[in-house]
Amino acid sequence: MRGELHGRRREREALDRLAQEVRSGSSRALVLRGEAGVGKTVLLDHLAEQAAFGRVLRAAGVELESEIAYSALQQLCAPLMGYLDRLPEPQRAALSTAFGLSAGTPPEPLLVGLAVLSLFAESAAERPLICIVDDVQWLDRMSELILTFVARRLDSESVALVFALRTLGEERPALSGLPELTVEGLPTADALVLLDSVLPGPVDARIRDRIVAETRGNPLALLELPRGLSPTELAFGFGGLSAAPLAGRVEENFQRRIAALPADTRKVLLTAAVEPVGDVPLLWRALELLGVGPDAATPAEAERLIELGHRTQFPHPLVRSAAWRSGKAADLREVHRALAEVTDPATDPDRRAWHRAHAVTGPDEEVADELERSADRARARGGRSAAAAFLERAAELTITPARRATLLIDAAQSHADAGNFTQVPELLAAAEMGTLQPLQRARVERLRAHVAFVLNPGRAAGPPLLAAAHRLLELDPAAARETYLTAIGAAIHTGRFDDPFLREVAHAAAEAPPGTDAAGLLLTGLTSWVLDGYAAAAPTLNSALDAIQSDEDLHLLWLAAPVAHEVFRIDVLNRMSDRAVRVARDTGALSILPTALAVRAGVLHYLGRLDDSAALVDEAEALMRATGSALQASGAVPLAAYRGHDPEATVLIDAMFQEANSRAEGWSLAIAGFCRAALHNGQGDYQAALTAARDAAAYPDLAIYTWTLGELIEAATRTGDHDQAKDARDRLAARTAAAATEWSQGVQALADALTTPAAEAKYREAITHFAGSGLAMQEARAHLLFGEWLRRANRRADARAELRIAHESFTRMGAEAFTDRAARELQATGEAVRKRATAPDQQTLTPQETQIARLAVNGHTNPEIGATLFLSPRTVEWHLRKIFTKLGITSRRELAGTFH
Repeated sequence: MRGELHGRRREREALDRLAQEVRSGSSRALVLRGEAGVGKTVLLDHLAEQAAFGRVLRAAGVELESEIAYSALQQLCAPLMGYLDRLPEPQRAALSTAFGLSAGTPPEPLLVGLAVLSLFAESAAERPLICIVDDVQWLDRMSELILTFVARRLDSESVALVFALRTLGEERPALSGLPELTVEGLPTADALVLLDSVLPGPVDARIRDRIVAETRGNPLALLELPRGLSPTELAFGFGGLSAAPLAGRVEENFQRRIAALPADTRKVLLTAAVEPVGDVPLLWRALELLGVGPDAATPAEAERLIELGHRTQFPHPLVRSAAWRSGKAADLREVHRALAEVTDPATDPDRRAWHRAHAVTGPDEEVADELERSADRARARGGRSAAAAFLERAAELTITPARRATLLIDAAQSHADAGNFTQVPELLAAAEMGTLQPLQRARVERLRAHVAFVLNPGRAAGPPLLAAAHRLLELDPAAARETYLTAIGAAIHTGRFDDPFLREVAHAAAEAPPGTDAAGLLLTGLTSWVLDGYAAAAPTLNSALDAIQSDEDLHLLWLAAPVAHEVFRIDVLNRMSDRAVRVARDTGALSILPTALAVRAGVLHYLGRLDDSAALVDEAEALMRATGSALQASGAVPLAAYRGHDPEATVLIDAMFQEANSRAEGWSLAIAGFCRAALHNGQGDYQAALTAARDAAAYPDLAIYTWTLGELIEAATRTGDHDQAKDARDRLAARTAAAATEWSQGVQALADALTTPAAEAKYREAITHFAGSGLAMQEARAHLLFGEWLRRANRRADARAELRIAHESFTRMGAEAFTDRAARELQATGEAVRKRATAPDQQTLTPQETQIARLAVNGHTNPEIGATLFLSPRTVEWHLRKIFTKLGITSRRELAGTFH
């Protein structure tokens, strides 16, 4: 059935090299791109032959199967399920649920991806594994998402994942960034050899050249388009240069060949094209219902249009497509009806429902019911896109207006849950064409507003959220409160760009019935914060933070974290951020994990654990690469500022300024201003720090305002602008007094020390408060400021004691700019400072190896490290062996002595 390779030296060498690299222990991913018929599948066959030393698994997307969740992934993973018990329990449960092997919580794609990565690694530990996925353009969404995630995280497992994709002029975002090999038409000499092999007789050389040029060397076109044409008919090429796409012309040729077959043979091909699994016994049972006997397949097999062995196979997807498109509407319905009849409703209910949905000619409530049940099953397995497809078709088959609207809204929600936000507006518009009940209309408005906020959290997002909250108020008070909370969060995010709207939302939310759960208390507290001021709101905000105890409340993290900063609750921030990261990792919750990583990284800045913070920033970047998503680099910007890495920090800050201005996001603008002020204070450039802090503190942004006031006070005192420093101190005091935590008391004591001549007692008070709350970064900065004050008071011995503490602390943290500032101050006291160098052995480690080593030192197991860094446990084990070799050690215990 498969063709032979003509030429293709470049492509064969690339694939041979890939196979050898996998054989030697490396992992590789590759995308083959090319038009239909150009020879991608033949090249994949060549790779499979070269990879005979390992296990070769193959799967392919099927156009008719593209709405069945995990269909291609299951096809690929089925031979590996014997390794399932070796996976970490959360991954094992996620994959079992996704494949319908057991019931469980709908798994997140990230966790399923880690499970497949681990499954591949376990198999490859015995024999190298080569996974080949053809016709990616027709993969179901979940299979594409999971397999491209795995491709990005392959490392040292001896696994290859090779995709073949038909070039359709349509981008596939999931594949972006993966290594590619473009497959083009054959060179002229090779194309002529292939053409001569099928020509019916001598043809003028100029005509042969024209045929090659017209087909652009496409092998399938060269083989198929001359078929059935006489030398006379070929005298003018293929009837003149055509503007029609080449794939369409080849498919038309297949359709002509199919049309020449007997009627029953055409029905065999049509049924085989519609049955996507390739199940031969099922095909024969359906054909029997259609009154077609086995002999009917013989003419199609003789024409090499189909192969019926242990599986149904077409020589090329264009043959399947031609067979499918050759069928009349009535014939297609008849075939779908027969396939539905022979499909077991107990073992394969979703395909049966899908066939039934295409067999009916008009509305059918029974089939709609069946599709709705399929949607429920798809959601239970994490297949939200598949659920949306089932619900859309169910909506088409129901005649009940209210039910149709509900199905369309549910389909839109499923698309939103899957991240397919562009699909949502059209479905909601279709739902609104009917008469909606008030609650349905409120759901539509809320979902439309939510999607708008996700896609663009700037000024445009707030008003639709507010309108949706108004409509929900009498219909569903709990949903209304959640929507008001999102609206007020959106307004806070917009900040200075649309200040009046924040008060408008707060006034509206104040009319809503108060809630006693965490979300309700958070809404009440933020409403009071806007309308009544900081002191009045602080008690309710603290109550809201204390109410966040369960994992179900972690979706509030995006607002709860800045609130905890606002009221100086490091205890809540530490507990909540740590819990959020662990839960998000365990469940693979992409809806929480990016925010959790950014929040936790920020907490670790204050705790002085910059290396651990950097590991989380790296994890967020790994998540971005693994999922192909564009996550905000909010964790990276403060980290670079605290570390004093310039010009890296300046580049990141400038980019954040530009993005915040373009999207009208005042909160992000304030973060960028604060980071610039912190960077310049660390460098000792106090005038630049003052300018940045003054601009950032021009608006009382949630959380960031208090951070920035501290930077402003330090910069103003060092530039001699005492009036501005005292004004900022007084603004800060109005908040710290109401908060009354050790953190707030330390912040205020430091601000008082900087603005009061008799400062010594205040410096010591600040240091005590920061030490008591574990805020090592601020404690070290207080020691630095105290030491600088003592030096200016000519108390050099006392100054050296404080400055040594600061210098050692900053050095240990990796806060390079502050380390240098402390060193300069120590030198000014007359003390020589020896720059602490990184241990030579650590310098040999790559950034990823350093991450793995630190996680190992912190007691994490290989599966835990793998889950954190989106690597397979086998890869973690391989890296640890390399780390031990580089460091000249043999155990994790020795590793702990290397990383302090």
